[in-house]
Amino acid sequence: MITIIDYGAGNLHSVQKAIEFVGGQAQITSDAAKILSAEKAILPGVGAFKDGMDGLIANNLPPVIKEFVASEKPLLGICLGMQLLFDEGHEHGIHEGLGILPGRVLEFQSQTLKVPQIGWNTIVFEKESPLISEVPDESYVYFNHGYYCAAANPTHSLARTDYGVEFTSVVNVENIYGVQFHPEKSQKIGLQILRNFVEKI
Repeated sequence: MITIIDYGAGNLHSVQKAIEFVGGQAQITSDAAKILSAEKAILPGVGAFKDGMDGLIANNLPPVIKEFVASEKPLLGICLGMQLLFDEGHEHGIHEGLGILPGRVLEFQSQTLKVPQIGWNTIVFEKESPLISEVPDESYVYFNHGYYCAAANPTHSLARTDYGVEFTSVVNVENIYGVQFHPEKSQKIGLQILRNFVEKI
């Protein structure tokens, strides 16, 4: 069973449907016991960094997520969920994140590109991983974000994307995974990534 962590930050059911479409079982919950007993967990999310952290804190979830990660079971952050894994976010001030991964979440600074980035862009692989098995390099996936993850350790970056600045679009450190884009909205490529999370991780 894969637990989708509910902290009031969006796209839960579309992620659940995508997981079930590729053959996985998924439950949506904010219950600590159910999260900790799951084989794998997904931290989804859309919206602002501070609102996301506020939602996690209101549900007493930061220590639960950290305990889950310490158990060495796989965790996948999606969009805002990936951003919240980092040390801090710089959206409307500087706000503390979960601190599971070293780095900051910064705003795109572009005079020529529209911010937020909404639409299709490529992911360029930096190393191999079961998460991106059978996914061609430079595949297009669907993004919707005005802030990007600046990983403090370049070796943590599994794939990068260029949108006026090169940023980490897929992250992996041991049992921790994150994707900045929305796999549940990325058609065949996104479903392959979710299938890999279900079957190969």
